[in-house]
Amino acid sequence: MGTVRLPRPSLLLVSTRGTCLFLLFCLRLGATCPQPCRCPDHAGAVAVYCSLQGLQEVPQDIPADTVLLKLDANKISHLPDGAFQHLHRLRELDLSHNAIEAIGPATFAGLARGLRLLDLSYNRIQRIPKDALGKLSAKIRLSHNPLHCECALQEALWELKLDPDSVDEIACHTSVQEEFVGKPLVQALDAGASLCSVPHRTTDVAMLVTMFGWFAMVIAYVVYYVRHNQEDARRHLEYLKSLPSAPASKDPIGPGP
Repeated sequence: MGTVRLPRPSLLLVSTRGTCLFLLFCLRLGATCPQPCRCPDHAGAVAVYCSLQGLQEVPQDIPADTVLLKLDANKISHLPDGAFQHLHRLRELDLSHNAIEAIGPATFAGLARGLRLLDLSYNRIQRIPKDALGKLSAKIRLSHNPLHCECALQEALWELKLDPDSVDEIACHTSVQEEFVGKPLVQALDAGASLCSVPHRTTDVAMLVTMFGWFAMVIAYVVYYVRHNQEDARRHLEYLKSLPSAPASKDPIGPGP
């Protein structure tokens, strides 16, 4: 009768460990690249390419050690707060050519230290809160957005490190000052123009209009008062004229003593 040899414990342990490592490796590969993105070898770093995939939102399973993330040319319209906060090693984030309409103060939370380039060009951003991008040390591209130029935008831009290659393409789609519309915004600001002086001018004009209104009311009252008194004086004079005149008294002059 043949004997059945049991595998030695060392071989069984090696086999079990190998299987576990293989499964972990497979799971790692499956979790590395979100669908339908591509994750090619990028000089030993994790690069995630999700361009031209028709995405309507940011994928939630992006690897935490991602260094390069390409989300350009999609249909993303909303960036939730903290969407990238787990990507502590991220160096470049491309969100260009989407339909992003707004960014919030916490949209890029967690990226302040490591991010080197943030591309938000060719979107639908109209306003940029002052504290939305100010903490980032990255070069930022904002060209070809329908920006509404106002004092808040001017204050936000002074806090940013704008990409010099695209800074001249940042233009006003609408503005509190019509002369800014369609013109390179940063060039105008560098030349000494200011969007923050408009509220003061508006206030000054309002004060002048108010003062002129009060002055006109005072003048009108004085004119009315004078005319009213003149009318009363005329009537009083006419009344006096209408009174019968008193006969002159003729005192008899007696003979002298």
